[in-house]
Amino acid sequence: MSSCSTSKNITYFKDVPDTVKLREITQAAYYTPVIQVDDILQVNIQTLDPAASALLNQQGGSSWPVNGSGPATPAAAGVTGYLVDKDGNVVLPVIGKIPVKGKTTDVVRDEITAKAAQYYRDPVVTVRFSNFKITVLGEVAKPSTYIMPNEKVTLLDAIGVAGDLTIYGKRENVLLIRDKEGKKEFVRFNLNESNLFTSPYFYLRQGDVVYVEPAKSKVANTDMAQVKRISIIASALSLLIVLVSRVNF
Repeated sequence: MSSCSTSKNITYFKDVPDTVKLREITQAAYYTPVIQVDDILQVNIQTLDPAASALLNQQGGSSWPVNGSGPATPAAAGVTGYLVDKDGNVVLPVIGKIPVKGKTTDVVRDEITAKAAQYYRDPVVTVRFSNFKITVLGEVAKPSTYIMPNEKVTLLDAIGVAGDLTIYGKRENVLLIRDKEGKKEFVRFNLNESNLFTSPYFYLRQGDVVYVEPAKSKVANTDMAQVKRISIIASALSLLIVLVSRVNF
């Protein structure tokens, strides 16, 4: 009986009626994430001179290992890019040192473009995170650390890349853990309610951890399996003792 789950416990957004044709919710505002110390940035500078572009984009020597796998990074592979040092800077070939901590990738792109324009004509610059990683743990199909392909990542995106919750996942109490200025923030989500779209934490930031608790039925099943194994072992030992005693007799 403890292993059974009703549909009301596993359905997302059950507060939206089945008969509704249109329902609008004002979604939380999206804030572009800022660059932090130890982030890894992928910087690409293209110029009219192919040789100059090759020189500016020499990032092969800076490869940093990443645990887990994701849609953009295979397992056991490294992430290539420029590491943001403890002072919040990256050092680019020819361009030199660029302060990036606390800035968005768009701002850094414009600053690098202005620097590159001092040496090259009409440079085209792109800047993105190479290590925008999200960790999903607990009752999901594929718990791991994932490198996301873009910066605009939602809670549902993280759950999706992890293969969705298992049948034992506690949908009404999903936990988000976030580092913020040396402190930990803990936020709870209820996937059964549509108002999670209005939460300011709906959009994730690099380094966020999503944890899905197991339901009581999973714990009960685990305990039951342990009791069953112990009973089997005890029965086997009892049988062995009986056989040994008869042989000795």
